[in-house]
Amino acid sequence: MSDGTSMARRTPKLSHLNERGESRMVDVSGKDITTRTAAAEAILRMEPATHAAVVQGSGPKGEVLPVARVAGIMAAKRTPEAIPMCHPLALSGVEIEFETGLKHDTKGRAGIRVLVRVKCTGRTGVEMEALHAAAVAALTIYDMVKALEKGMEVVSVRLLEKTGGKSGDWRP
Repeated sequence: MSDGTSMARRTPKLSHLNERGESRMVDVSGKDITTRTAAAEAILRMEPATHAAVVQGSGPKGEVLPVARVAGIMAAKRTPEAIPMCHPLALSGVEIEFETGLKHDTKGRAGIRVLVRVKCTGRTGVEMEALHAAAVAALTIYDMVKALEKGMEVVSVRLLEKTGGKSGDWRP
């Protein structure tokens, strides 16, 4: 850095690193148990014919959205197995909805929005569970109709909101 200030002094301390900069799982045992929620979404874009097959349940692998819903729920429950520093949580609820009527994008592609809501009562948040569920549900949709179209895109996966915990509520 030209001003002589190190990145370590300008960057907030990351809780997943110990004093030597090594990865660790954060100890949350001293945190209060509170109700925590998170909502996340994934957006897919595809050709109208592929979109119609998804909506009608006529894809080559059968009913797409029910399978994607189950895959997303399973992903939420198994987040610590995929993301190393996540704590295992006793989730009290996972809801997944699909919005299939998104307006066409500038390339004429139709869209599907995967909306996930996750809830638990615990010592740490459920943001990663919601994001993981949205991503896996979107990838399941891709997998189930990739025979129809390889050019589908998962164009975004993002956190929409979170509630509870020490840091409080967050919305963009």
